[in-house]
Amino acid sequence: MPQRHPVTALAAIPPGSGRAFTVAGQRIAFFNVSGKIHAIDDTCPHAGAPLSEGQLSGCVVTCPWHAIRFDVTSGRMPGQAEDSLTTYPVFINGDQVEVEV
Repeated sequence: MPQRHPVTALAAIPPGSGRAFTVAGQRIAFFNVSGKIHAIDDTCPHAGAPLSEGQLSGCVVTCPWHAIRFDVTSGRMPGQAEDSLTTYPVFINGDQVEVEV
């Protein structure tokens, strides 16, 4: 059964940036897209790169190792119908970011 976990202060993930945190034993990347926080697996399925270290442009992060792109709002590669990465529900509680895992 999914549980909510506190992650970090909202200010720790400024707009246009990404950071990774280990939550419930899973490495999750959090991205701030125009003030809205999105959470996806931090590991690129191609070669295991940390997506949180990739370049975020709008809602698309580019893998830092092989330039594969993922939409952080859906977990999909742009133009693909199937999910590539798990996404996680994010909640803002005051100034605290929480995620459901």
